[in-house]
Amino acid sequence: MRSLTQRQIQRVKWIVFLLSLLPGGRLIWAIYRDSLGANPIEFITRNTGEWTLYFLCATLALTPVRKWLGWHWLVRLRRMLGLYSFFYASVHFLTFLWFDHFFELTEMWQDVLKRPFIAVGFIAFSLLIPLALTSNQWMIRQLGGKQWQRLHQLVYVIVPLGVLHFFWMRAGKNLWIQPTLFAFGVAGLLVIRLFWSLRDRQKRESHN
Repeated sequence: MRSLTQRQIQRVKWIVFLLSLLPGGRLIWAIYRDSLGANPIEFITRNTGEWTLYFLCATLALTPVRKWLGWHWLVRLRRMLGLYSFFYASVHFLTFLWFDHFFELTEMWQDVLKRPFIAVGFIAFSLLIPLALTSNQWMIRQLGGKQWQRLHQLVYVIVPLGVLHFFWMRAGKNLWIQPTLFAFGVAGLLVIRLFWSLRDRQKRESHN
C-alpha cells in the first residue's frame, strides 16, 4: 500500500469524504428525531467542537503517519481533512452565535471578553478562516509556495489553542480524561514535528 494508482487514491478520497460527513449526518438525524437530550444547544456545541478537534488532530497526524509508513499519497487527504475541520468549527461557532446569542454581536463579543475559554476558541476559529480561504490551487499560485506554507503553519498554533479551549471548558465541569488525551496527543505530534525540524536544520548546516 506504499503507492496507489490515481484511481485508487480517488476512491480513498471519496471514502474519506463520505465518512467525514457521518458526524454531521448523525447530528442532523438526532435533530430530526428530537433526541439531543435535555440541552440540545449544549449537545450540538459539544459534538461539533469535539469533531473539529478530531479533524484538526487527524490533519496534524498525516505527515508523521506518511513518513513512518511511506504512504506518500496520504498528503492528498490533508486539504479535505482541513476543510472538514473548518466546516465543523463553523457549525460550532454558528451554534454559539445563533442559539446562544441570536446574532447579537455586541452581546457575543462581551461573552468572548468575559469568559477566557471562549476567547481562546474565538481566536483559534479566526485563525482557521484564512487557512480555509487559501486551501485551493489558485491561492497557492497567488501567494507563492513559500508564503502559502508559512501561512498554513498557523495550524501549529490553532490546534493547541483548540485543545486549550476544550480543556478549559471541560475543566470547569471537572471532566478531565478526554481533554487530557487530546492534550497529550497534540503535544506528541508537535514534539515529533519539532524533532524533525531540528534534525533537518542540523543536516543543512552540516552540508554547508
